[in-house]
Amino acid sequence: MFRRFFYWLRFYFTRLFYTIGAIIIGLFILAFFLEPLQQIALAALLCLMIAATLDFIIAFAGSKPVSAKRLSAGRFSNGDENKVTIQLTNHRSYKIKVDVIDEMPMQFQQSKIQNNITLNGDEIFSFTYTLKPQERGEYFFGAINLFMRGPLNIVIRQIIFNDEKKVIVYPSYMQMKKYQLMAATNQLQANGSRRLRKLGSSLEFEQIKEYVQGDDYRRLNWKATARKSSLMVNNFVDERSQQVVCLIDKGRSMKMPFEGMTLLDYAINATLVLSNIVLMKQDKSGLLTFGKKIDQFVAPDRKPGQINLLLQTLYMQQTNFMDSDFEALYIYIRHHLNQRSLLILFTNFESLYSMERQLPYLKKLSTHHPLLIIFFENTELVSLQEQKVQTTEQVYHQTITNKFAQEKKQIIKELQKHGIMSLLTPPQKLTANTINKYLELKERQVI
Repeated sequence: MFRRFFYWLRFYFTRLFYTIGAIIIGLFILAFFLEPLQQIALAALLCLMIAATLDFIIAFAGSKPVSAKRLSAGRFSNGDENKVTIQLTNHRSYKIKVDVIDEMPMQFQQSKIQNNITLNGDEIFSFTYTLKPQERGEYFFGAINLFMRGPLNIVIRQIIFNDEKKVIVYPSYMQMKKYQLMAATNQLQANGSRRLRKLGSSLEFEQIKEYVQGDDYRRLNWKATARKSSLMVNNFVDERSQQVVCLIDKGRSMKMPFEGMTLLDYAINATLVLSNIVLMKQDKSGLLTFGKKIDQFVAPDRKPGQINLLLQTLYMQQTNFMDSDFEALYIYIRHHLNQRSLLILFTNFESLYSMERQLPYLKKLSTHHPLLIIFFENTELVSLQEQKVQTTEQVYHQTITNKFAQEKKQIIKELQKHGIMSLLTPPQKLTANTINKYLELKERQVI
């Protein structure tokens, strides 16, 4: 019981209290030389004790002078800014001042501190801050600590609200919603997607309709024209129900960090967004993750719950970043993907040698399915290339940097020589560039 009482009785003195106390101590010291100062020091000490007692009584009057509540979504989006709102309510009829410390999840290694908040009588006040998680998983918020100052600004009362909360960080569903809206409003083209000349015409028949000016006369249906006694044309639409499978390499090459996130998490975020766009285009979306062995496989489909299945599967991905087995990948796809599908492989090749080791399996994959390999540009090397060199050491560093950059270009040429499509992209532009490439391939009827 006493422990609970002292736990409730948490208080501190302000800087003003210690400043006045230091002055009183100085007066007592001077009183050794000037005796009249002793009476002044005693009176000042008595006034300070009375003021501190009154401020303490007022601060601790009532069990809940002010309350706090944390408002946030039950899940966060990885790599995006997520809003957290702290709502404060003053239950007293006069103005009070509080400081707030919100115990954020340990992954952020900090707490949110908001000082000098003035609450009027019976006022409800809110402030918002953002968190940008950089890894998937469970995040736990701790308590909300309020430090309420007494009206005399001598005593600070600490009030703890155990508003502990678990938040699950999923792959970037915010980007998914963003690009979904852009696709629905036909704004993808304005963000980098471009129209390309088709290599042929779609053969998926939709309907027969009356000819209007501008229709392709080569699509005239003469039998229907004879029956209706007016020109009728066949109407075709882009082929649907084509299969797109994202292959995510979870090997050590995807461990490399960029702005706090691993390349693996960038690939997972891009896969979720791309899969949503694929489903919106009436195609079938699938997923396969692999590392030392084949991990998760979601068969291509476009059923209503497919995107949620992909989201949960991507969220659960864990890896120890060992070397990936591309031979096992080829064998698994040959046995589980019978229909021609567009394979989009997210991996990373830092050298020509690392690509050549996997080239035999990539060539075999591309003979059965159109294969697009997406790997990452090292933006740190790009910044080194753009620096002006002044010393011999800088010349050496830039020479090595140019060698690595040239190898990336050589990888692209080597893949093209074997009929394998590739895309080299910075991590921060991965999602947009991947969507644009998919739309380009669909426009060209590669799939």
